Amino acid sequence: MQSEKVQSLAADMRRLAEAARDASRALARADTRAKDLALRAAADAIRGRTKQILAANAEDLESARKAGQNAAYLDRLALDEKRIEGIAKALLDVAALPDPVGEVTQSWRRPNGLEIRKVRIPLGVVLMVYEARPNVTVDAAGLCLKSGNAAILRPGSDALRSSLALAEAFAEGLEKAGLPAASAQVVPTPDREATFELLQLDDLIDLAIPRGGPSLIRAVAERSRVPVVKHYQGVCHLYLDESAPSKQAVDIALNGKVQRPGVCNALECLLLHRGAAAKLLPVVGRALAEAGVELRCDPTALTILKRAGIRAVPAAPEDFGKEFLDKILAIRVVPDLDGALDHIARYGSLHTEAIVTRDLANARRFQREVIASAVMVNASTRFNDGGELGLGAEIGISTTKLHAFGPMGLAELTTQKYLVEGEGHVRQ
Repeated sequence: MQSEKVQSLAADMRRLAEAARDASRALARADTRAKDLALRAAADAIRGRTKQILAANAEDLESARKAGQNAAYLDRLALDEKRIEGIAKALLDVAALPDPVGEVTQSWRRPNGLEIRKVRIPLGVVLMVYEARPNVTVDAAGLCLKSGNAAILRPGSDALRSSLALAEAFAEGLEKAGLPAASAQVVPTPDREATFELLQLDDLIDLAIPRGGPSLIRAVAERSRVPVVKHYQGVCHLYLDESAPSKQAVDIALNGKVQRPGVCNALECLLLHRGAAAKLLPVVGRALAEAGVELRCDPTALTILKRAGIRAVPAAPEDFGKEFLDKILAIRVVPDLDGALDHIARYGSLHTEAIVTRDLANARRFQREVIASAVMVNASTRFNDGGELGLGAEIGISTTKLHAFGPMGLAELTTQKYLVEGEGHVRQ
């Protein structure tokens, strides 16, 4: 009986992927006008279905609470009218962006007269695997549509009702533009084996993008025959250099840690130059503590904070390099910029790293030597986001260097092919 169930699920997932492959061929030849019409109509439908979407989300939230999920998880899962408006607006932002499909990125003429161009084309079928983020359903569908790709959307079971409600609204946009319904499909079952069946279909699916915790990323990477771009954990650091201004240090640290602690570009570790720690750490630490942040400190930082009467606790070795996704921050005092660079190289996750400094040479060195998908100078780690960087909505922030690194917008959802034109040329 179990074998029959597995076979049935495998057949269902192949049919779903085959429909996506057929849709991808139609999308690859769809003009910009039709794609933008679908995106605008989908935005209108999402706004019009706000009550239904919120009702579905309320059911998801209730199930997640009963399952004992923490506050940060619930925050990622939760929708309200403001967030739904943000989801709709993201589609309009994508519609307003230039269409990458058909863009000529390079052209040249060979000495023998051959004309050569490199042109952007869609990837084909993109499988998104993600956890408790219903907005990813629409962000991924919209970006895939504009870049000419069909999307298979695999939310976690906690977000399934919300995702299906959002997908129904997106389908209205596709219908109004005359585009295939299979251009954006939510996997309708919570059975996690459905994901693993899809990951075997390398003949139908061109790219898998997992977004979520380390266990999800590992499971997808280990069991996939489809190429995987990892949206891995964000162990993001902020280094306060010796010349860092106090107000900037406070503002950037607070924004990075407190604004939305449960997201991947939130700050997880604060590093301070030894020469500035006595001046900066009390003011930064007090602001963080007053905002409800638990400070986990190395011995030097702990001594400074306790002298200032600020509550802090000793850091465990595993607190460095950890993604807390909560109001918890690791703090370490380092000897100098070299110490900060060494710490980041050891504990960073290639996501986002930031420095606050007035020293231009140190800023440029930090930019040059830190390996991360985004390197910030005097700016919050929270800016590593497709919308904030002008890409429109993002499908994820890749911490994989191939084929994309950082926020994946429209260009990162394309590949390129060569177009070669001759006049009867033959190779000698």
